[in-house]
Amino acid sequence: MCKPRLIPSSVLRHIKPRPAAPSPRFTPLSTTPAPASTTQIRPLASWWSSKMPPSDVAKHLQADHDHIFENNRKWAAEQKVKNPAFFDKLSSGQEPDYLWIGCSDSRVPAEQITGLGPGECFIHRNIANMVPNTDLNVMSVVNYAVNHLHVKHIIVCGHYGCGGVKAALTPQDLGILNPWLRNIRDVYRLYETELDAIEDAEKRCDRVVELNVHEQCRNIIKTAAVQQSYAQNQYPIVHGWVFDMKDGLLKDLNIDFVKVLGQIQKIYNLTG
Repeated sequence: MCKPRLIPSSVLRHIKPRPAAPSPRFTPLSTTPAPASTTQIRPLASWWSSKMPPSDVAKHLQADHDHIFENNRKWAAEQKVKNPAFFDKLSSGQEPDYLWIGCSDSRVPAEQITGLGPGECFIHRNIANMVPNTDLNVMSVVNYAVNHLHVKHIIVCGHYGCGGVKAALTPQDLGILNPWLRNIRDVYRLYETELDAIEDAEKRCDRVVELNVHEQCRNIIKTAAVQQSYAQNQYPIVHGWVFDMKDGLLKDLNIDFVKVLGQIQKIYNLTG
């Protein structure tokens, strides 16, 4: 097996570790700038130290890499023991019933929290589980999943404590993230009266998470692919869920797909 080429020690010793960005402090939308964070920089890995020799850093990075491949070999062997035909079926093609659009947060792995296996769920993830109609990436995923894979369900899954939502509610310039997070700020604007009435900051953030899922579901329902497929086949159905890391459970927001579709098609009807 070919191992990746490591950065020479002569180069590593001149590289200074980049400080980790401070976690955004949740603040309701306002014109007050966020104060500078006094939080100390936390190591990006449990083994890392600024005093560690470059050669030791390289060894740890290589060990991290090798650990993944060791896990992969164990997983492949286990699957063959459980089902000798597993990889024959896997390599023959995919027919997933579900399209999952979730957050990139590493703590929300779609297959693990749903109990689905390889080939059962087509997955797209980005910061704060967004479905902007101007994003060709997510629009291509929706189109392919509906028109070619013929998925029966489309799930938008957010999660409480979402860093993307918290960042959007923090009044500061976040650089390249600004246009992406503006979509969440637009959600806040749509529900400003309801959200401003929630005094507790954490509960307000959790409500934005839920409302953001609602709005992304509406964005999916506005697409021609979903409208035309449903008119012909009565699927896919769009669902809005939220994952709670505190107990590991999914919450169904009970979006009435047929009702929302009817409301949307008064203006955004693309079935003609």
